[in-house]
This record gives sequence, structure tokens and C-alpha cells, in this order.
Amino acid sequence: MAVSKILLLPGWQNSNPAHWQSRWELIHGDHRVDQHDWMRPLRGDWSARLEEEVLAAPAPVVLVAHSLGCILVAAWAAHSRNTHKVRAALLVAPGDLEREDIRQMIPGWAPIVWQALPFPSLLVAARNDPYCEAERSREMARAWGADYIDAGLRGHLNGESGLGDWPEGRKLLNDLLKEN
Repeated sequence: MAVSKILLLPGWQNSNPAHWQSRWELIHGDHRVDQHDWMRPLRGDWSARLEEEVLAAPAPVVLVAHSLGCILVAAWAAHSRNTHKVRAALLVAPGDLEREDIRQMIPGWAPIVWQALPFPSLLVAARNDPYCEAERSREMARAWGADYIDAGLRGHLNGESGLGDWPEGRKLLNDLLKEN
């Protein structure tokens, strides 16, 4: 199989320099999908931007999403005709955009798309994520057809979680790609 291009899909407000996605970009040369507006994300704009990146990339691509990026993957996959270009997706710490407090902060993203993804995926979430209860993350994994990994008590799996380069996450990604 051809070498896959890894597309990093940060969540709301982007991934800061301490975030594992930013570190993977520097260390591994993964490609961050830059959105038009990180502070006021619009689902249609973000989906269109992802579509542009998938079309521009040589097949296959691997999606590595965090938080709102996970919700983006589900929304994009439900409408794109180019999902065949996706080899696999690593979905990390999805935010529950149907929760009232989060819906108020990030309007226009509810309802979450609850249909199976047309490519292999793995969802990793912590038991104490302040933006999504563990059972809700499990429900998303089931709906999306993703395998589920319990990351323990590590919060939102972001820069504040102390993951550094998050080698465990990279191993999960590499294992996912070996299988697919």
C-alpha cells in the first residue's frame, strides 16, 4: 500500500504547542488541516476545508482527530463522496457537542452525526474528560463503528494532560495502520 498522508484535525481553538498533535506535526511531519476560524468554527466551513485537503492529498490519507475534530470526521464522512481515500481514523477525546454547555460555546455542531464511518477507526477517550463523559464516548465509538480504548484518568488528552509526544498514541495509530 502507498504511504499514507496523515492529516491532523485539531479541535476548537486549534492545538497549542504543548499538544501532542503539534508535537507530531514537528516530529513526524504530519500535516495539520488549518481551518478558517479556530475560535468560531462553522461545521460547513470545516467540512469543506477537510474535503479540500482529502482531495489534494495522494490517496490514501489517515485522519488523526482531536475533540471537535472527531465530530468533524463524522459530519464530513456522512456527506463526502471521497471517503474511499481514507485508510483509517484515530479519534481522540471527542467533545459532546449535544451537551447544553458545550453546544452554547460551539453552536451549529449539534446534532452529532451518529452513523457508522466507512473506514476503520479507533476512538481513544479518558474516563474523566470534562468535555465528554466516558459512556458518551463509548456510545460514539459504537455508533461510528470504531474500536474503543479507555485512556484512564487523563482529562481531555490535550496539552494540559501531560502527554508530551504521546508515544502510546502513536503506537495505537501505527497498530491501526498495520491492521488496515
